[in-house]
Amino acid sequence: MINVIPPGLIFIAGAFIVPLLRGKVKSIYLLLLPVISFVNLIYISKGTHGTINFLDHQIIFCNIDRLSLVFGYIFHIIAFIKILYGIHVKNDIEYIACLFYAGCAIGVTFSGDLISLFCFWEMMTIGSVFIIWARKTRKSIEAGFRYILVHFFGGVILLVGIILYIYENGSIEFGYIGLDGLGSYFIFFGFGVNCAWPFIHSWLTDAYPEATIVGTVFLSAFTTKTAVYVLARSFPGTEALIWIGTVMAAFPIFYAIIENDLRRVLSYSLISHVGFMVVGIGIGTEFSLNGATAYAFAHILYKSLLFMTMGAILHQTGRINATDLGGLYKAMPLTCIFCIVGAASLSAFPLFSGFVCESLVMSAVAKSHMSGIWLTLLIASTGGFISTGIKIPYFAFFSQDSGIRTKEAPLNMLIAMGIAAALCIFIGSFPATLYSILPFPVDYVPYTMSHVISQLQLLMFSALAFTLLYLSAIYPSEIRQSISMLTGFIEKELKDSSGFWKIHWPGLVIRLEPQFFQPFPNLVYGLARTRLWLWSWLATI
Repeated sequence: MINVIPPGLIFIAGAFIVPLLRGKVKSIYLLLLPVISFVNLIYISKGTHGTINFLDHQIIFCNIDRLSLVFGYIFHIIAFIKILYGIHVKNDIEYIACLFYAGCAIGVTFSGDLISLFCFWEMMTIGSVFIIWARKTRKSIEAGFRYILVHFFGGVILLVGIILYIYENGSIEFGYIGLDGLGSYFIFFGFGVNCAWPFIHSWLTDAYPEATIVGTVFLSAFTTKTAVYVLARSFPGTEALIWIGTVMAAFPIFYAIIENDLRRVLSYSLISHVGFMVVGIGIGTEFSLNGATAYAFAHILYKSLLFMTMGAILHQTGRINATDLGGLYKAMPLTCIFCIVGAASLSAFPLFSGFVCESLVMSAVAKSHMSGIWLTLLIASTGGFISTGIKIPYFAFFSQDSGIRTKEAPLNMLIAMGIAAALCIFIGSFPATLYSILPFPVDYVPYTMSHVISQLQLLMFSALAFTLLYLSAIYPSEIRQSISMLTGFIEKELKDSSGFWKIHWPGLVIRLEPQFFQPFPNLVYGLARTRLWLWSWLATI
């Protein structure tokens, strides 16, 4: 029976009250909603709550344990920060979509069965696509359709897996699944779509930068992190995740270096950092799972902070490309400071959150004697510092003077960024606070002399390498258009077909541009091609 209010439902139901409110009442309501849900969560005891009998099974809307609580806590915290960041927005549809999306992500986190998880999973897709469409530009509409096409495909894969899994095991309980049976492989891949695994990652870098300023900040926190959560619960110790995560951590670095759109740079960086979490899950020890969970917690904060600073720049200047910015540190000093805090956290500087969380994963890899994986992750970490940790603040606030004269970001944006920055510093300075809420007991001291010195040396030489490459003009120039990295086969096929695949919809033509196919293998490309007729047929109904 339903004896508690599942936290996600507070967001979902509360979203539809927003259009009924006006002015300060609406602002107060929006800020109180995550607070009320968080207080409700605190008072729910650990265990199974909110159950409904369905056929011969039990639907569980609220399954509380230490793993779900960590993600539940950070989802509530970041929801409050992001609502405050966007409190000036006048678009009710955007508010509804953001709250609905956040609520569904929280619903996934506390689902105790595969059926309720799938429902929240698909509802999350619906909420997120409306966030993308809320920008109301041609690019955002097209990106939204591409986004929903990929995620509904992933949803179908997940549904097939769930049906097969129930048939094979006779249970809908959501817990450890492992790669044991055909259904589990489908579920595994379905989760991987939302996790932005290699070759199925383009939806993220395609859609996130096209969303609204506030929408992109929301999107950066929930979709991939819910995927990390479900993988940690259902596939810990799956060796394939180690290799998948390693590739995820490494390959986006090269794209981020030459990308011009700074929000897209952060999107590539997001994939890279999720790769570290996936590796931790794949190792499957208590220590590595703690590392993956702590990494997710910290990453949500500092990556959201960086997206907020870039959103503030876009809000004030109307520009976001690295080649169009520079010299903003005088006009936007507070935003500059917050960006540096986020970049320092991302780069794992001592006394910042990334340092005390990334080191957990790296130590777990080292303890597992995976020297090749450890070295690859170390290179990825260094590359992330160069491609994002230095690039974002340097090209946005320093570099050459772009001639832009503007004002500091609105007060609500500054307060939201300030809270996120303070939390990044607090976690980095007092890691025991975060360690105490992780799924398993933590016996780890990040601040040892050797660890701090080695990390500072790594960062110093990386910064020196960036400086020398940049001054010698060897550092790659930013590509002024969106990156298009295709296999020769796909590029040839697209050119032979007038450059684009087109999806016709009433009053709209959606162009599947070359970037969207990067770098899909021929099989996936063929599947996408053969299904385009369906959309044309639907347009005639």
